[in-house]
Formats: sequence, structure tokens, C-alpha cells
Amino acid sequence: MEIKAVILAAGKGTRMKSETTPKVLHQIMGKTLLGYVLDNVKHISNGEFVIVGHHAQEVEDFVANNYSTAKTVLQSPQLGTGHAVSMVCPVLEDFEGLVLILCGDTPLIRQETLEKFVKFHEFKKSDITVMSTIFDNPTNYGRIIRENDNSLKCIVEEKDATDEQKAVKEVNAGIYCLDWGKVKSAFGQLKSNNAQGEYYLTDIISWGKNNGLNVNAYILPDSDEIYGINSRSNLATATKIMNKRNLEKYMENGVTIVDPDSTWISEDTQIGQDTIIYPATYIEGKNIIGKNCKIGPCAHLRGDVEVLDNVKIGNFVEVKKSVISSNTNVGHLSYIGDSELGSRVNIGAGTITANYDPITKTKSKTILKDDVKIGSNSVLVAPVTVEKGANVGAGSIITKTIPAWALAITRAPLKILENWVAKKLG
Repeated sequence: MEIKAVILAAGKGTRMKSETTPKVLHQIMGKTLLGYVLDNVKHISNGEFVIVGHHAQEVEDFVANNYSTAKTVLQSPQLGTGHAVSMVCPVLEDFEGLVLILCGDTPLIRQETLEKFVKFHEFKKSDITVMSTIFDNPTNYGRIIRENDNSLKCIVEEKDATDEQKAVKEVNAGIYCLDWGKVKSAFGQLKSNNAQGEYYLTDIISWGKNNGLNVNAYILPDSDEIYGINSRSNLATATKIMNKRNLEKYMENGVTIVDPDSTWISEDTQIGQDTIIYPATYIEGKNIIGKNCKIGPCAHLRGDVEVLDNVKIGNFVEVKKSVISSNTNVGHLSYIGDSELGSRVNIGAGTITANYDPITKTKSKTILKDDVKIGSNSVLVAPVTVEKGANVGAGSIITKTIPAWALAITRAPLKILENWVAKKLG
């Protein structure tokens, strides 16, 4: 059955205390919260609708620039989660498939979880399915109340719950799967008779029961997956949770992580077997790292980096938007940006690829062909190419193409002034 996704991303995120960045565009290891949700739902849906409101233009620009299948829908004013979903009713008026509803501030939800959720919905022949989870301390969460046949009876907010209902540890996880053809009319019938004057998405449960629909709840085994981001503290906690599961995945696949407590690797990085990641290494964004590589300690890969097999990236090396071919060494204290490094290249300590022109605000490429050797403390001013086998002497500044197998040196002649220090000392 065809699936559409609706992602709620209109909230202000007051507790994030940010004047410039909407909550869903805060980042974990180089990727936005909304980006995580979109990436994990786009593989099972064939169209995503992001509900925008606060800082709408920034969120719209992010979606338009990064997700070709997603569209944004403006919610103004913001009158609650039920009202937010109702914003897509005009564009989904003739749609008869399933609609997944998710929150844009829950980056830990997995694609596999959403797939299982949809399968449960279909197996139960459900019309409305809510994702739930079990919390030892369910304070502040809406409680899942079930019928005797284990179907969903209602969701009770804590402020409205009896003592018996407050003892329930199954809570609303905030993700829904709807048979849209049967449920879409609910969004024109929701009431705002509450203290906030808002239209709540949770009210579709009672609406469904009153209209004889099949309503169920799917229990999510790993409650971490629906951890929501409402503050900078939440952001830090979610980052640690995500990093821990990322590192476990890499180690299970044959990667050595010397010190997991000081190593950070994004989920969009691929790493080959027998690669070693040394302590205090930070790898963000999308990257591909081959087999038998050594990365770190204290290395920083900033995204869009492709490292082939048997490469060494050593102490205090920063790399971004570059390809480093097999059997190449970037030993220590160097910056490699917007570059293509061939095979068997050796980069001396302190080498800089000067890729940015601050006047034109443009970035240019450095190309080092196979077997090139760059001496320590050299600067390669892009755009520049060093052809196959050429050597660059230590301390050189390279501003034009160096021919194959040549030696390039830009050092000033060494001068020695005899007894200069003794004369100064008098």
C-alpha cells in the first residue's frame, strides 16, 4: 500500500534558547534533527510533508535544498498537533493509502522500527495505530489505556489521569500510522475545548473508537528511539545515545575503536573491516573509509570524505570534502580540504591545502597525483595540481602546477651570521 509521511516541525522550541536556529535544524554530528527523521522515513514512503511554522523559511530552504521528494506545508498560526496534520488534508484529499505521522525532533527513530510499525498496522488490519513504549518512570507522558482484548482504548494525559491510570507504564510515543481514507475526516471534527485552545492529535483515538474503527498500539522495545529534543541538555543526551549505537555497529562489523568514550562517528559514515580508529577522533557528516586504515588519534573528518584502503590519517589532521586514495599517509598536523590525493602520496607534517579565497568567498581544489611527496610545513594554494611523482620541498608555497617527477622548492636561501648572538649579549 502507498505510504505518505507527515513530519511535525512547526514548533518554536523555546527551551532550546536559540534566536537564530529552529529546533529541528539543530545538529547531531553534522546532521540536523529533521534530516535524521527524513532519512529514516524516506525509504518506506513515497512522499514526505514537513509541517513548518516557527522559522518557516529556514526549514523550507533546508528541505528544498536536501530532499527532492519532500514538500513543506505552512501551519500558521500553530494551534496544536491535530491542527498541524490537518494542514495536509487539502493536498491529500484523494489519497487512500497509509499516512505515517512523526515528530521532527526525534532523531533516534530507526528505519527498521518504522518498517516493523507499518507491518504491525497491516497485520492487525488496523485503521489507527499508535506507537507506544514502556518507561519505568512515565511521568509527564500520556498513558496508553487498553481494552480487554488488548486493542487501544484511549490515551490519557497525566494531568487528566486517575491514580490507577498514572500507574500504567506504557506511554504514547507520538508516532502514528493512519488508514488515511478512513481517518482524514477526523481532522475536520477535532475540538479545541481544552485549556490551551489547541487541537490535539491524540483526540483521533477517541474519534476512531466512536466511529467504530480498529485502533491499536504497537510497543516499541527500545524507548531511546523516541527520545525527543526540547533542550540543549536533551541534544547532548541524544548525541551520546546515537554515538554509542553507531560505535557498537562499527565494532560488530570489524572496526577497532580503541576508546569508545572519546570517539565520535556519525551514522552516515561507512567504515571497512580492520580499520582502527584511535582516541579523540571526531567523524561527522557522510564519509566512506576503506579497509585497513588508521585514523587518529585526535583526527577530525568533517564530511564528504572518501578514504580508500590502507590510508593513514594521523594526529591532529583535519579533512573535509576530499578523496584520499589507497596507501597514502597524512601523518600529522595537516589540513586537507577540497582535495584529491592519489595513491602512495605522503603528506609531511604541517601541510595546508589553502582552499578558500576570503575575498571572492570561493573554494578551489588541490590535486596531488600518485606518488607525490609533500615536505613538512608546505602550503598548496588552490587551484593547484602536483603531477605524478613530483616532490615538494619542506617549507614551500606552491601556487602553480608542478610537472611530473619534478622537485619544487620556494625556500629563501639560508643565511648564517657568525657570532650574532654573542655580539647581542655584549
